[in-house]
Amino acid sequence: MQAKSPVPESSQDSETVSEMNQSVPSEGNAVPPAPTSEAEAETTVMPSIEELLKAAELQAAEHHDAWLRAKAETENVRRRAQEDIGKAGKFAVERFSGELLAVKDSLEAALSSENQSAENLSAGVELTLKQLITAFEKSGLVEINPLGEKFDPHKHQAISQIEAPDDATEANIVLTVLQKGYALHDRVIRPALVIVSKAKTEPTA
Repeated sequence: MQAKSPVPESSQDSETVSEMNQSVPSEGNAVPPAPTSEAEAETTVMPSIEELLKAAELQAAEHHDAWLRAKAETENVRRRAQEDIGKAGKFAVERFSGELLAVKDSLEAALSSENQSAENLSAGVELTLKQLITAFEKSGLVEINPLGEKFDPHKHQAISQIEAPDDATEANIVLTVLQKGYALHDRVIRPALVIVSKAKTEPTA
């Protein structure tokens, strides 16, 4: 039998070096070392209790400042609203007062005239009355004169009740207006004083 020739030592050494090179990773592909324990990994990520407490205190302080600012703004709004309401109540009749000044001027002018005739005085009074009615209308003050209308207890105040003058007149009809009433923007500030009709009584046999 023919003996196998031995492998040269140089060839065996080169193969061994090649295998070692393949098993060792290169510098570019190096894998970073893993943390030695889970506790060490958590220590590097989680903030400390002192840091959490400080952050909570800062957030609480911000919320408190925001609440103080909101409270101050609410107080300012309430104060301005109260001032506006006070001014509205104080000067509510300002426009109506301005309209009445013309009526007062007319009355003073009529009284200052001497030796005027009854006709001129009557004409002046009628003109003054028209000015007053105009002032009432501009201010929403409406006259209530319910002559011949159905009695309304919300707008009229009956002083007495008499029999109807004829058979055609129904009961509870305003026959006489003793004093006119007035309403301000549909709110009665003085009811009209009236006399109303009542049903006729049948004559006894």
